[in-house]
Amino acid sequence: MAFLFHMEVSFSIVVPVYNRPEEVRELLQSLAQQDFERDFEVVIVEDGSSESSEAIVKNFQGQLQISYYYKKNSGPGDSRNFGMQKANGNYFLILDSDCILPKQYLSEVDKELKKKYVHCFGGPDAADTSFTMVQKAINYVMTSVFTTGGIRGGKKAVGKFQPRSFNMGISKEAFKEAGGFGRIHPGEDPDLTFRIWKAGFETRLFPNAYVYHKRRIDWNKFYVQVNKFGLVRPILNKWHPGTARLTYWFPTLFMLGLVVSLVMAIFGLVLPIMLYGIYFMVLFLDAMLRERNIKVALWAIYAAIIQFMGYGIGFFKSTMLLNFSNKEPEELFPKLFFKKK
Repeated sequence: MAFLFHMEVSFSIVVPVYNRPEEVRELLQSLAQQDFERDFEVVIVEDGSSESSEAIVKNFQGQLQISYYYKKNSGPGDSRNFGMQKANGNYFLILDSDCILPKQYLSEVDKELKKKYVHCFGGPDAADTSFTMVQKAINYVMTSVFTTGGIRGGKKAVGKFQPRSFNMGISKEAFKEAGGFGRIHPGEDPDLTFRIWKAGFETRLFPNAYVYHKRRIDWNKFYVQVNKFGLVRPILNKWHPGTARLTYWFPTLFMLGLVVSLVMAIFGLVLPIMLYGIYFMVLFLDAMLRERNIKVALWAIYAAIIQFMGYGIGFFKSTMLLNFSNKEPEELFPKLFFKKK
């Protein structure tokens, strides 16, 4: 269903916002500094926030072609759908409010689309030099091929690339055909990707169209986040059976193996725990090479353990409940679904 790049793409940047006015300011500032030569529009959708971003948006109306909408809280997926329905462009760029764009972002997207048009793409996330050590460590484990297999934007991503909604592009045509984002959260972005594939469209990684994704979260919030990712994945496997992979079991098996290895070490069998030590050493060295900071590299090991534990527990729990219960996912995990409007 792809077509030749015979028409000029007009970009509409759609950003859902929930109580993040200062982050919106930073994002809009980076948009105002783009080196892109053509006009583009920005659509800010306030998703029932108590801390409004409207005043900040007004400050940028002289610098950007920007519109602001306030709606009742219905989740980021529904807010993105709302924004795309209001947008005037024929190609939507979906960003999270906690992203900052390098000045060449739009130019890189445009360059990739002209080189080989695709109806849906995803870009990587990177850590800006201003980020805290914890932010850099979390960014590392969320993007490293040694932890996530690169599925969130690494150049060595395993299998077909699944765009993530913090940095995602989708044509107006693909949006209409696939039906937009669903009510599940997190997990609304791979769910949409799978429906885009079923509609006959391709997805592709744009490696140079990266964003600085701030992820302002502490360790507890990071655990909650990855635990939800683990809960969601078996639901997506049930909805889209052809997308299930054995690799999704890796975090669960990794943590189970770590516990067994520690017990074996107590009884003098040290080889298994030594293998884990080698893995963590490789992780440390890779993080050191990438981040050039020993503290960030040490935090990366801690972040990886939290990531595997949170995701692994969530994945196992969700798999068991879905397979041994007659209830639907929305009944089992109501907190993962926004209510219908």
